[in-house]
Parts: sequence; structure tokens; C-alpha cells
Amino acid sequence: MAVQLLLDTDIGSDIDDAACLAYLLAKPDCELLGITTVSGEPERRASMASALCKLAGKDIPIYPGAAEPLLVESRQPKAPQADALARWPHATDFPRGEAIEFLRHTIRQRAGEIILLTIGPLTNVALLFKADPEIPALLKGMVSMGGLFDPVRTRYWRGSKWEWNIYCDPHAAAIVYRAPLAAHRTVGLDVTTQVTMDATEVRRRFQAPLLQPVLDFAEVWFRSADKITFHDPLAAATIFDEAICAFERGEVQVELHDPDAFAVTRWSPRAPGRHEIATQVDAARFFAEYFAALAS
Repeated sequence: MAVQLLLDTDIGSDIDDAACLAYLLAKPDCELLGITTVSGEPERRASMASALCKLAGKDIPIYPGAAEPLLVESRQPKAPQADALARWPHATDFPRGEAIEFLRHTIRQRAGEIILLTIGPLTNVALLFKADPEIPALLKGMVSMGGLFDPVRTRYWRGSKWEWNIYCDPHAAAIVYRAPLAAHRTVGLDVTTQVTMDATEVRRRFQAPLLQPVLDFAEVWFRSADKITFHDPLAAATIFDEAICAFERGEVQVELHDPDAFAVTRWSPRAPGRHEIATQVDAARFFAEYFAALAS
């Protein structure tokens, strides 16, 4: 049976969102019910998602969501990779101000059946949970790319103790991690930083038709980076192959009060615990799953 999925993404900043969406569109056992975008220029982000959906021949609802975080200043006000859209047919006219209601209605319509995959700041999801507090209990589960739970092992990713999706809207993240979800799995930098590919290898291996616009978007990314880290595709892949990562149960909290650790994700292992975090990854198994999906 196909996995029923909703995707919330900040596609257009880091390249891994586009790589993730291409993977989901290629998976025959993924029923992608809709896409919401989050962070600065959500309409341009929606156009990027549209380009991939059109190339895949799939008519998937796309809704631009929140452009600004709940309280902090916007840390990614632009979607720079959207500059590479010219070569790819895409929609530019999307429903405005309806993303949260779309998520709410879709989840209520299929209560207990949907996994919500979040691969960006959690602003939309926090607004959803606040607008309808019953929604967390109506999800089959939630999978998030976010967090940094072992900064020593990860060597303080880019010199920080925090992870970008959480840092972009820590107050939203705190709301989401307090929500009474039956199952909330988080794939953080502890494992995602182990699945990388340099620019030369990306250009060689991204040959599938659905990866061609991703490669165009990646050329914008490569102006300031020399590799792709597959943060978001890894989180997505764990939905379809649980053996890719090992997980541990416990509790996640987002620090909002300590100015020296603001937006840090704190982890407390315990059973049963409301949350699961990824602790190990089989990188070879992940890449085999990812490219097998795109080759089909």
C-alpha cells in the first residue's frame, strides 16, 4: 500500500529539498497528497516544487505557506535557486493564505493515514497545531529533518551548536516538539552529515530526467558550496526503508531561554518517549535506495 504523505518544505535555499522532492515523486509507493512551502518567498519556492511536479507528470496541490517565522527575524528571506527556473515549465499562480487550512482539511479527511514530512523550518506546522490542536493526534506520524543531538560527534556543524531548520524558527519548533504526536521521528545532523556527495560526483550521477532541474538548481547552490549533503532525502528515505537509520526513543526539547544555547535541540533518552531520533546511518544503503528510486 502506498504511503500517504504531505510535504512541508523550504525548497530553494539548500539544494537537498529539491533532491528530496524528486525522490518522492519517483517513488511508486509514495502518494504525495500535497506540498506546502515555508520561509521567505514561499511563492517562488512553490514554483520550484511545481517545476518538478510538472516534469513528473503529477498534478499535486501546492500551497505557499508562512514567509516569516513566528517571532525571530527571518534568516532566509530569499529563495535563490528559483533563479534557475527559466528552463523549466512551472506554475506561478497559487492559492494565497490557504496552506494551513489545506493541511488541516487533508489530515482530517484522512485521519490516521497521513505521514507529515517536514524538511524546513516548522512555522507552518506550528500554526497548524495551534489552529487545530486535535491535528497531532490525527496524523499517522511525523518525520522531520532537523536538530543536532550530538554536537561533539558532528563537530559543531558549520561552527554552531544548532541546526538550521530549528534555528530559523525555534519558537515554532518548540511548539511542534511539545505536541502530542503518536510518532515523531527526527533525522538530525548527527547522521545527515554522513551522506554527502561532491559537486563533480553530483554532476556525474544526476542523470535521471527528474534530477535535471535539480542539477540546474544545484548550480546556484554550488556558487557557495562544493558538495551536497543529503539531509532531507535521508529523512524521506527512512519512511520507505527503516533499516537505513537506527533510532532511539526519548524526548526532544528546543531551548528558548538560555541565550548561550538558544535554538539548541536537547535530547533525553527514555522509554517510551514521544520522539525518536536517528543515531546511526547506513550511507551505502541510503544512496542505493535514492538512486534506485530515480532510476525506476
